Amino acid sequence: MRDKLAQLPDSPGVYLFRDGSEQIIYVGKAVSLKSRVRSYFSSAAERDAKVRAMMGRARDFEYITTDSEVEALILEANLIKEHRPRYNISLKDDKTYPYLKVTTNEQYPRVFITRRVIKDGARYFGPYTHVGAVHETLKLLRRIFPLRTCKQQVLAPRSRPCLNQHIKRCLGPCCDLVTPEEYRKLVDGVLLFMEGKQEDLVEGLRQRMEEAAVNLEFERAAELRDQLLAVEQVMERQKIVSSDNNDRDVLAMARGQDEACVMVFFVRGGKLIGREHFMVEGTADMSRDEVLTAFLKQYYLRAEFVPREVLVENVLAGEVEVLEHWLSDKRGGRVYLIRPQRGDKKRLVDLAGRNALLVLQEVETGRAVRKDELQQALQQLAETLELKTLPLRMECYDISNTQGTESVASMVVFEEGKPAPHQYRRFKIKTVTGPDDFASMREVLNRRLARGREERELVNTGQMSSRDAKFQRFPDLLVVDGGKGQLSSAVASLEEQGFSYLPVCGLAKEEELIFLPGRAEPVRLPENSPALKMLQRLRDEAHRFAVTYHRRLRVQRNLKSMLEEIDGIGAVRRRELLKAFGSVEKIQAAALEELVAVPGMNQRAAQAVYDFFRN
Repeated sequence: MRDKLAQLPDSPGVYLFRDGSEQIIYVGKAVSLKSRVRSYFSSAAERDAKVRAMMGRARDFEYITTDSEVEALILEANLIKEHRPRYNISLKDDKTYPYLKVTTNEQYPRVFITRRVIKDGARYFGPYTHVGAVHETLKLLRRIFPLRTCKQQVLAPRSRPCLNQHIKRCLGPCCDLVTPEEYRKLVDGVLLFMEGKQEDLVEGLRQRMEEAAVNLEFERAAELRDQLLAVEQVMERQKIVSSDNNDRDVLAMARGQDEACVMVFFVRGGKLIGREHFMVEGTADMSRDEVLTAFLKQYYLRAEFVPREVLVENVLAGEVEVLEHWLSDKRGGRVYLIRPQRGDKKRLVDLAGRNALLVLQEVETGRAVRKDELQQALQQLAETLELKTLPLRMECYDISNTQGTESVASMVVFEEGKPAPHQYRRFKIKTVTGPDDFASMREVLNRRLARGREERELVNTGQMSSRDAKFQRFPDLLVVDGGKGQLSSAVASLEEQGFSYLPVCGLAKEEELIFLPGRAEPVRLPENSPALKMLQRLRDEAHRFAVTYHRRLRVQRNLKSMLEEIDGIGAVRRRELLKAFGSVEKIQAAALEELVAVPGMNQRAAQAVYDFFRN
């Protein structure tokens, strides 16, 4: 690495350190790559514990030059989000935060929850950390604003309206019961509501209500009155925190041992309209201003709205100018990053800090209690099953089919008593015909164990990286959903593959009995036993995962058979449609123009497909 230092340019950019396995362990930005990267090799850097630990693992670095420091900041935030390096702070579960999406790119927009933000012309609000609160917000929006909830991007004309229109939860655009202009006014109300501009919304609703009353449209006036009252009730619950009617975000944090809780208050029009908290990991060796500066970059990279003011408890002094420049570009107007020292703004930051501390204490207390409960359950499970060690990794398998068709299996993993969804796996049964759960279980376990042994050998010989080896880790306890029959299949697989030493048990549903190899009588645990509850959660999760996969395959099969019923759509066109869209569900939701564009399709065939699914 020292040999590469001489090649570094004196220009802004982003640098990445990699470890011996070529994993990115740190991403940083610099005004001058030459001076910044060189600083990691100086004697002063040795005094920083975090830098010392990182450089002890680093084996190589690379860099990307940019035209400005602002570009470097954006690239840094994107790379951190994508690679989640070990020595950068990271927002927990940042890839799964929900957003509210308003499809303003459609003629008759919808509003729904999504976890994917794409540049499609729609408006996104979020991210939110509590999906329950997002569902409540969506429920409120649909009660106040009767937008359509159907999933089609382009509405197909209908002769009769749906149930939602009859109960006043939809204006019925599919039956031409509302004009696009009137519908758009409703959408504008949703946008004003989500932006916190309730005063503008109230004024517009009151004006339209009075106009409807003057025009003797009393039913319309009553609907607008109900919307107005609902919005005013929401406004009454919002706390006025400033008299200047400005929009601002307020950020403050509380620190734990190696994590922090950052609280974000949303002030719109001088009113506190909501708050979100985010747990940030990897903060042990970082100062408060470093943590908040790193959080600002990651949070506003994905935030869809940037206010005029951002009040912060701490921020790196040297980063203020570039952050303001970046946020101003993102907003399309001047943004001020302020660290208040006194007055109402300082009190608001302090309030956010106190709320962050309360949330952090709740999280840590709940985690401690939960950890004790899990440890107790694992200990009891080890004693009951006479295991030599605690079952820190458990795998559970379940089979799902309908009279032998679309037979699938699931593998669910719990680590230290908690689900590890990224390690879940699904299997299609390949060698078994008919509803034979015993043979299916044997096939799945044979495949899993053989694959695990093969991957472990490849890793040991350097032919595969540990990151790519998904099955190389074996369980401390293998659980099958079922009784003696399923257990005997599992034991046979373990013996065939040379893993007879792995502990295994079966959990039967009806009486919740635990079956063990070599024991004639099952083990019965008390209903309130922590060990039994943990096994039940593991078994139920495996069942849910298997059934979900089976249903999806069954639906796909049924939909594929539907394509065969469409006149003019033969095997070639069916193949091209599935190749173009990937699934029949996407064919069903496709616009007529998209269907016409598929190779081999013409206007008549596309119209037949379009009409078939809408009728």
